[in-house]
Amino acid sequence: MNIITLKNDGLLVHDGKTVESEPLAFLPFKTELEDGYTLRSCFTMFQKYPLLTKLSFFFPAYMKRYAECPRNGCITSDFTHLELSKTVEMIGFPGKPQLEIYTSFDGIGGNQACELKRYPLENLLDMTIRLGKLKHIVFGDKVDIFEFETIFTLFEFVDGIAWVLSFQTGPLECQLRR
Repeated sequence: MNIITLKNDGLLVHDGKTVESEPLAFLPFKTELEDGYTLRSCFTMFQKYPLLTKLSFFFPAYMKRYAECPRNGCITSDFTHLELSKTVEMIGFPGKPQLEIYTSFDGIGGNQACELKRYPLENLLDMTIRLGKLKHIVFGDKVDIFEFETIFTLFEFVDGIAWVLSFQTGPLECQLRR
């Protein structure tokens, strides 16, 4: 399998060589993170490879907010790290069963996942990111959740983070619940 490594300084590395251009060619590659990779590292990657920001309509707002954030100290004590994970969930039984597959990006403290939508970017940028497992939930039974090792492609990594951050940058009407 082809592997792309995301470095703390925002660079993409494939086969020991820095990706100079055309990051979209690496979207289907397995992603590995350098130790200590943070959300700030991710935004630095978006600055170095602006073509990746075309993957979501929300990136202009993210990048504007990022530019307004302090250069360090952007953490929260509510959790220890951020984690990208996948879920495969069978739902709709009895009735018409269906399978949903989605990516989550949460704050993790102990064994507890915390939604990020109530945390401003200023409290997340310097939190380390880890790649989590795939959770398999059968018909809503959250007692017996099966966990599996999995991989994340560069597309899943960027899209998963973009999706969760989109709940922080939506129109005012969407933020009234805060």
